[in-house]
Amino acid sequence: MFGPGQAGAGLVTPSAYAAQTLGYPSEPPIHKSKPILTGSPLQSFTEPVAVVDADPRATQAYAWASGVLGLTQASFAPASADASFRRYFRIRAGAQSWIVMDAPPQQEDCRPFVRIAGLLREAGVHVPAIVAEDHDNGFLLLSDLGTQTVLDVIDEANADALFGDAIDALIVWQRASRPQVLPPYDEALLRRELNLFPDWYLGRHLGVELDAAGREALESVFRQLIENALAQPPVYVHRDYMPRNLMLSRPNPGVLDFQDAVYGPLAYDPISLFKDAFLSWPASRIEWGLRTYHRRAELAGLPVPAWPQFRRDCDWIGLQRHLKILGIFARLTLRDGKPKYLADTPRFVRYVMDVLPDHPELKPLAELFERHVLPRVGSGA
Repeated sequence: MFGPGQAGAGLVTPSAYAAQTLGYPSEPPIHKSKPILTGSPLQSFTEPVAVVDADPRATQAYAWASGVLGLTQASFAPASADASFRRYFRIRAGAQSWIVMDAPPQQEDCRPFVRIAGLLREAGVHVPAIVAEDHDNGFLLLSDLGTQTVLDVIDEANADALFGDAIDALIVWQRASRPQVLPPYDEALLRRELNLFPDWYLGRHLGVELDAAGREALESVFRQLIENALAQPPVYVHRDYMPRNLMLSRPNPGVLDFQDAVYGPLAYDPISLFKDAFLSWPASRIEWGLRTYHRRAELAGLPVPAWPQFRRDCDWIGLQRHLKILGIFARLTLRDGKPKYLADTPRFVRYVMDVLPDHPELKPLAELFERHVLPRVGSGA
């Protein structure tokens, strides 16, 4: 374990097995992707005709929020965007600001966001307050938790403190868990997510068509991953609990992007926090983070298994997530026209290959990656 300011003391590259024996590209021990659209200059939307021509929904969102707030003039600008059809705008009048969620009702449903925000708030987690709702048109007006995500600011010097806050907030959320409140992270959902990997990443992105033996080998891995996930103690699962979705705020952190929360594997959110979609940490930091979570979760009375089983659970549910995200990032590129996410797929290839040497039961997955994925990583797979 290392203390504050010592995260760099044990910096390591990805495992020697994966990086040297299998030969995939290495990267600096800490590598951060640029977040999407978090610092755009404010622009005034006080001339509706021009705005209609440029972005009718933005104009509609501005008019709705201004009316709700009783504003005659305000600045209005992008605050962030995500991988879905949702967008977020910041509306500002003087020293006050709010966030407008634009979720086109043909593609998105605001109601889960509102409902889960209530559950998080009741649990004691800092989330945006719902100021106003227009579900017919797909708009929410939210309190503004600030302009900096944890991803924007985290580094070796402050990681202990920021991760400590994130762990504590996660435990508060998990302690509030009750069955039959959120949708279950059941076999059907786990399998749908896993199938994104062969369908979108292998098949449509890499052009790999597995033969019967390859499909059966992959299915054997999927069965094991699903069995492990269903055997873990169930809790509330955010499903994207990572620094990009945590705001630097008081109290810290503010939690965002929780609308897909479910009831499922306890280890899912802890491993998501430290094996981030946009930020790579050295193995020593990941181990410190998981041990810190495990110790605090035990003290909080959560049903965490003994450390060896918990660590294995993290690896296995992490693999489920890594495979799913490879598929999602390929789908975002090919179906949704968002190619920027593809730049982070090598990160998830590394995550997969770092874990597999410790779990010989999953050898078929290692062989599949060696044959079909690793030769293409260097060319942007």
